[in-house]
Amino acid sequence: MAKSRTQELNLTTREVLEQFHGGPESGVFTDGGAQPNPGPGGWGVVYVQNGEIIEQKHGHDPDTTNNRMELTALIEAYKLLPIDVEVTVYSDSDLCVKTINEWAAGWKKRGWKRKTGPIKNLELVQELYALAQTHPNVHLQWTKAHDGNRWNEYADSLATAWTREEV
Repeated sequence: MAKSRTQELNLTTREVLEQFHGGPESGVFTDGGAQPNPGPGGWGVVYVQNGEIIEQKHGHDPDTTNNRMELTALIEAYKLLPIDVEVTVYSDSDLCVKTINEWAAGWKKRGWKRKTGPIKNLELVQELYALAQTHPNVHLQWTKAHDGNRWNEYADSLATAWTREEV
């Protein structure tokens, strides 16, 4: 994974809030990654309403991949949301967003099989898809990574907190 500006500077969440101001002020923002990939990695989730943090979570795994951490961040995001909430969940993983929004329903109909081979990280994909189905008013949306989006950068900082021993 290419290092983000947040990672290069090893910014804490407080420093992110001081330096970044762009992007939506409400939603759930997720990020995950591994450095190197595969290798140790982490994930982060921040739930924000009108610029105020409602809840945040993060974790790490000593042996993982970028995609596993991105999927884990999304799973944890859905787990913290009430069933009837109406909110947008943002991920900078186009692969994860397309997996849930475009491909998972077809894979499920085919017995969790792809036309071109096995589904990677199937157990995480199935868990995330099930959670997405129980939250009909949650919209999963892709956001560009490291584009000055304050809360995406914040989620990135949470995902790398373990490297700064902030866990």
